[in-house]
Amino acid sequence: MKQTLTLGFSPCPNDTFIFDALVHERISTEGLHFNPRLADVEELNRLAFRGELDVTKLSYHAFAHVADTYVMLATGSALGRNCGPLLIGRDPDLMKKKNPETWRVAIPGKYTTAHFLFSMAYPQVKDKVEVLFSDIEGAVLKGEVDAGVIIHENRFTYADKGLHAYTDLGQFWEKETGKPIPLGGIAARRSLGADVLMRIERLIGESVQYAFDHPEASREYVRCHAQEMDEKVQAQHIALYVNDYSRDLGTEGKLAVETMFDVGKRVLSFPPCDQLFISSMP
Repeated sequence: MKQTLTLGFSPCPNDTFIFDALVHERISTEGLHFNPRLADVEELNRLAFRGELDVTKLSYHAFAHVADTYVMLATGSALGRNCGPLLIGRDPDLMKKKNPETWRVAIPGKYTTAHFLFSMAYPQVKDKVEVLFSDIEGAVLKGEVDAGVIIHENRFTYADKGLHAYTDLGQFWEKETGKPIPLGGIAARRSLGADVLMRIERLIGESVQYAFDHPEASREYVRCHAQEMDEKVQAQHIALYVNDYSRDLGTEGKLAVETMFDVGKRVLSFPPCDQLFISSMP
């Protein structure tokens, strides 16, 4: 009998592309069965805070607060360069007209990496409102906020709606640290034990490789869950967030995550954790 594990990930194209082969068992799952739960990344963060998922996509920011219960896997991550969140707004001259200390800014969740990066770049902004990532452009257009931090496929659509980019928060991170941006990763319960954890890590890597080798296999799964139905945007999204770091973080990717934790302790009071990855577990 297969061991069933709950698996949380977002309906965004990068995640459905990565996990299609795993959840549909297009690859051998080595005695494991994964029961998927698709949700917005901030909802996944909060589900992990409540310990409701065995394996889940998490913002690296959120992972900092559950690292005592979950361990980060080296496969399945969204990490790279030139792929960070954007700070956008209606008025191209907002920065000249209004002091950032008085801004009201929409963020896609308190525990998202986007919020971490925004806080690092704009520590003086205190009036931040949590808005579902897909509703941020609308909040900006309606004038409910001065600016918004956008993630996922919205970075491909904001300009078509007459919005303007103020700051590329990913470029800010890269300039400050020289490291790729750790956006989100896959974490699993430490209590599953080293053998199961290593199997999950390996299987996710195989699922990523299958997706690269057979891109047509996941197309329908990606399409039926995507917020943005344009296939060109879906393809851009996947190309931006799924890369060699998704196969395996490697030394450089892990160092980027460790750097984020070091910065996070200063910027947003990240709790300390010395065993972030399976390889560092006792």
